[in-house]
Amino acid sequence: MTSTLNVVDHPLVAHKIATLRSIDTDPEQFRRTCSEITLLTAYEALRDLATTETTVETPVATATARILTTPAPAVIGILRAGLVMVEAILTLVPHARVGHLGMQRDETTHEPDWYYNKLPSHLGEREVIVVDPMLATGGSAVAALDHLKSEGARKLRLLCIIGSPEGVQAVHIAHPEVPITLAARDPGLTPHAYITPGLGDAGDRIYGTDT
Repeated sequence: MTSTLNVVDHPLVAHKIATLRSIDTDPEQFRRTCSEITLLTAYEALRDLATTETTVETPVATATARILTTPAPAVIGILRAGLVMVEAILTLVPHARVGHLGMQRDETTHEPDWYYNKLPSHLGEREVIVVDPMLATGGSAVAALDHLKSEGARKLRLLCIIGSPEGVQAVHIAHPEVPITLAARDPGLTPHAYITPGLGDAGDRIYGTDT
């Protein structure tokens, strides 16, 4: 089974991606724009979340309705840049459970080093949404998906803002059943494994630690 790739093609998303790319965008605007893009792309990424039929009483009559199947979905943010995306998704799914995976990239090997791991219970029963603004080499995403599967997660999906062909391919190879949603797909990577043209280091730009 081959995983799906959905690059959201929408003028509002394209406009906001341009704002993220600009070197003149300050951290406050960068954070706000990341959140807005997450909201727009999550609408597509979560289109097939499982629902259960129920009834609700309106002021007029009984209505048939659909609600998200229990247990609640889990949103797993890859630290630190993924935090801004987690908060955005919680505005859409406020009852979601939240987990964090802390990895930082080794600048020599470009592979992730772990430093934090806190996950919700019953992962095997939940829809699990992994979020990280950048899908560059795919190393962090693959490591996160590997770990979540080892903890019992089975219904996984990956949501990123910008990805590279190399990162997409790495996830496809390692986790062929996991759907990927991006707001933009860039042409490739620099020799130092940064997405180009990209937007720089997302964590630094979100938190203002690049100056």
